[in-house]
Amino acid sequence: MSKGRILIVEDNPVNMELFMDILSAGGYECIHTVDGEEAIGIANREQPDLILLDIQLPGMDGITVGRILRSQENTKNMKIIALTAYAMKGDKEMFLEKGFDGYISKPIKMKDFLGAVEDFLAGKSQQE
Repeated sequence: MSKGRILIVEDNPVNMELFMDILSAGGYECIHTVDGEEAIGIANREQPDLILLDIQLPGMDGITVGRILRSQENTKNMKIIALTAYAMKGDKEMFLEKGFDGYISKPIKMKDFLGAVEDFLAGKSQQE
């Protein structure tokens, strides 16, 4: 039985495969897309437990996707985590202010990545 359903929105195929391998091995069911607009449709249709959302996507960027998801009744309470190569001081706070529940910087550390996902699903917040 799955520990939860996670939507991964990531345009880099190597990162996507890595994230899916780690999460699948951790007992999670993964849904994935490389496209922000498609992610909005999938989130509405599939109702994932968590969305891992790359910020730098072709077309619609992750911040816009997150803002749209927060504005829709069906998706406004979903847990959304920014996945980003931005790792400058203040970036975490900026993503939290933009409505994300948390942020994971890339490149990821495998053990830390799975632990962070488990914490987010357990309701532990980076805002504390």
